[in-house]
Amino acid sequence: MAIKKDAAHARSQGRRISNSRAMEILSRVGLCARGVIYVLVGLLAVQMGFGGDSGKEADRSGAVRTIGEQPFGRVLLWALAVGLAAMALWRLSEAAFGQAVTGGDKWTRRLGSLGLAVFYTVICVGVVQTALVGGSAGGRPGDETSKDYTARVLNWPLGRVLVGVVGAVLAVVGVVIVVRSLMRKFEDNLRTGEMSPTTRRVVAGLGIVGGVACGVVAAVAGLFVLLAAVRFDPGEAKGMDETLRSFAATPAGPVLLIAAAVGLLVFGLYSFCEARWRKAPEHGAPAEQPTEAPGSETRPSAP
Repeated sequence: MAIKKDAAHARSQGRRISNSRAMEILSRVGLCARGVIYVLVGLLAVQMGFGGDSGKEADRSGAVRTIGEQPFGRVLLWALAVGLAAMALWRLSEAAFGQAVTGGDKWTRRLGSLGLAVFYTVICVGVVQTALVGGSAGGRPGDETSKDYTARVLNWPLGRVLVGVVGAVLAVVGVVIVVRSLMRKFEDNLRTGEMSPTTRRVVAGLGIVGGVACGVVAAVAGLFVLLAAVRFDPGEAKGMDETLRSFAATPAGPVLLIAAAVGLLVFGLYSFCEARWRKAPEHGAPAEQPTEAPGSETRPSAP
C-alpha cells in the first residue's frame, strides 16, 4: 500500500513539473526553434526550385550551415541548440508524465512524445557539434545519413522487416498529419478566443498549409524507406533534401517542389504562432486533474 502511495505521489510531483511555468517556457522556446529550422529549410528549397544552387541541402543540416554563415553564427547556433534542447525536454516530460490533455496518459501519446524527444535531441546534438567545430562547417548531409543508417539496419537480423515497418509507419504518420491539418485539429491547442477574426483566419491558413506540406513530405519519405526495404537497397532511402528534389522529377516539375517548399516555410511561420497562442496548463490546478473548461489551457501535440 505504501509503495502505491509513493508511486502516486511521484506521479503527482512529476505532473506538477511537467505542467510548471518553467516547462511552459521551454515549450514556447522550443517551438520558436522549430520555426527557425523550417523557415530556413523552406527558403533553401524555394531557391532550389527556382534553379538556384546554394551548395546546401534543403534539410536541417543545410539550415544549420546557413545559420553558421551569418554574423555571430556560432552564437546563433548555440541559441538554436538551447531551443532544440528545450523542445526535447518538453517532449520528454510528456513521455514520462503524459500530456496535459484528455487522454494524455495513453501509451500512444507517450510513445509519440518520446519519439519527438529523441528526434529533437538528435538535431540538437548535430547543432552543438556544428557550433563546436565552428560556424559553417555543418554536419553530414541528411540524405547521406539516412542511407548509412538504412544500410546498417538492413544488415541486422530481420533488418529488412524493421526498415519496412519504419517506412510504413512514417508514411501513415504523414497521412494522419495531412488529415488532421485539413480538419484543423491544431486549433484545439490554440487560444483562438484571444485572436481577432482576421488573425484566426491567418493562423488557420498557416496551420493547414504548413501541416499538409509536412505531412506530404513525411509520407513520401516513408514510401522511399519502404521501397528501400522492398528492394533491399539503402540507396532508395532519402532524406528531406532528396525527397524534395524528387518532387521536381514529377510531371508537375519544379512547381510541385516550390509548392512543398513554400508549405514547409509556412509551417515554420505557424510554429511561431503556436509559440505565441499555444494553450498552457493552469499552473494552480491539481496536476492529476487537468481541466478542460473554456478557461483552461493545454499543451499542443504538434510535431
